[in-house]
Amino acid sequence: MCGIVGYIGRRQSQKIILSGLKRLEYRGYDSAGIATFNEEKISVTKCSGKVTDLEKKLSNKPHSSTMGIGHTRWATHGAPNDNNAHPHIDFNNKIVVVHNGIFENYSSIKQLLLENGIYTKTDTDTEVIAQFIGFLYSKEKDFMPFNAILRMALKEVVGTYGLLVMCLDQPEKIYAAKSGAPLVIGVGDGENFIASDTSPIIEHTRNIVYLDEEEIAVVTKDDYKVLGDDNSVVVPKEIETIKYSLDQIEKGGYEHFMLKEIFEQFSSVSESIRGRIAPDIAEVRMGGISGWTNNILEANQIYITACGTSWHAGLIGGYMIEEVLGIPVKVEYASELRYRKAPIDSKTVVMAISQSGETADTLATIRKSKEKGATTVGIVNVVGSTIARETDCGVYIHAGPEIGVASTKAFTSQVTILCLMTLYLAQKKGVESEDITQMKTELITLTEKVKTVLKVDDLIKKIAIDYKDSQNFLYLGRGYQFPVALEGALKLKEISYIHAEGYPAAEMKHGPIALIDEKMPVVAVVTHRAYDKIVSNIQQVKARGGKVIIVTSEVNKELENFSEHIIEVPSIHHCLSPIINIIPLQLLAYHIAVLRRCNVDQPRNLAKSVTVE
Repeated sequence: MCGIVGYIGRRQSQKIILSGLKRLEYRGYDSAGIATFNEEKISVTKCSGKVTDLEKKLSNKPHSSTMGIGHTRWATHGAPNDNNAHPHIDFNNKIVVVHNGIFENYSSIKQLLLENGIYTKTDTDTEVIAQFIGFLYSKEKDFMPFNAILRMALKEVVGTYGLLVMCLDQPEKIYAAKSGAPLVIGVGDGENFIASDTSPIIEHTRNIVYLDEEEIAVVTKDDYKVLGDDNSVVVPKEIETIKYSLDQIEKGGYEHFMLKEIFEQFSSVSESIRGRIAPDIAEVRMGGISGWTNNILEANQIYITACGTSWHAGLIGGYMIEEVLGIPVKVEYASELRYRKAPIDSKTVVMAISQSGETADTLATIRKSKEKGATTVGIVNVVGSTIARETDCGVYIHAGPEIGVASTKAFTSQVTILCLMTLYLAQKKGVESEDITQMKTELITLTEKVKTVLKVDDLIKKIAIDYKDSQNFLYLGRGYQFPVALEGALKLKEISYIHAEGYPAAEMKHGPIALIDEKMPVVAVVTHRAYDKIVSNIQQVKARGGKVIIVTSEVNKELENFSEHIIEVPSIHHCLSPIINIIPLQLLAYHIAVLRRCNVDQPRNLAKSVTVE
């Protein structure tokens, strides 16, 4: 949600900031803007729409400056229009701000400003903080440095923020502040960069510094200084290296990032496995949790918490852990668990799954769980993300950058890691069985089966033509395929805007069956487990005129008779089957969305990294 780019150095900032904002478009946004110092004044240009609209506006009156800040906004307070777009400037035209996050107590601060004769011009919470910093600065600038004034303002704030601030009286400094929303500094030679993630930075430098909670950074072209909560101590920061390549965040000849990322699952699943299971399948290695293995195995219960697609992966992980290890697992939405009085204590393990590692509700649940003494485990994709740093231990999924808003390769990598983690814990617990041996064996061949299932793309293109005008879809699955049904439905509704629901197949009789008629496509995921039961459910759909699409490795005459289309997939162990079975559903959603002329990579109202509640 929202994107931030800042630059200070020797080059013209406008081009660098605009290029960086384009790299952040995948996060989802509805307006964009830029602010620079130009001829001893702050210049601001902003508009609703896309970064290309901002570029057009700037072509008439470009900014000439070697320092500036830019922003892509995802509307929270106020409509997405030119006025509410960031950056926001204070009443004295001295302070300019861009902001990711939400200030929950902006109304009370706004009232304080009104009482002092300061009026806001927008509907946003961000302008209120810009005005508040300006108000404090006008009163305190002769008595304390700007970073102390900024800290004073932020101590009055309730909420989350990734904040960049420029002050006209500090013409060679950009101030950055973080609490709950990510910010990184890119360290260059005679120039420095600040952004909400590494994608705008990699083009210029691979050296980065992550800001931690409640830190303020003072960034100049030649240096940066990170201050802790008391403002007097400079916090030493380790310079880390961006591991991925620039090519990985380019489309690489594909029409959309989403299609590229679906086809990248052959390599992303392979990267998730690499180095974690020996070729002779004798041992599974999980260095990220090795020091906490006993805590996990001795837990009375495990909570898996996540949001959206990651929650679906968590459901599958919960099934595996309970089946193989016999440890009770509860899989809960982070947005619910964080506000529930759940019996979490020192004998509880909380596993948090997040592609970005910055999901606000998931992060809040981790913090609450740690306060109660729980062991926390992070399963994330983005190296150095907040969840990765704040959990006790964890595992990176190594799926590589995921640019499309609708997650695809992160999901299959999350399930792969959950399978590896289950096998690792079984190994440490001394649990052995033929089933476990088969899981290990099939993990070795998993990537080849992913490669095979991707060959159904041409068939699915043809199927999509028949259903592109549908208004509703129903997805059915049993056992491990129920989360697959949920995820398939989510993909379709996210990018094609067709209403879709995923259900346990037997639950269709308890309500959804009332919706089925000749206009209702029903996607059924069929495996050898509970085969007869789900075939019975399919017969009930056909009896009411529904159109049936089957995804299965069990192709036979019976299924052919009960369906309009069969999508054949390779047979694999039931714990790994969701990885194979979801890929046709990802492709179906993609091709239907393309036929409907939807913005596949940036679906309306959605954001890649949900850093607000």
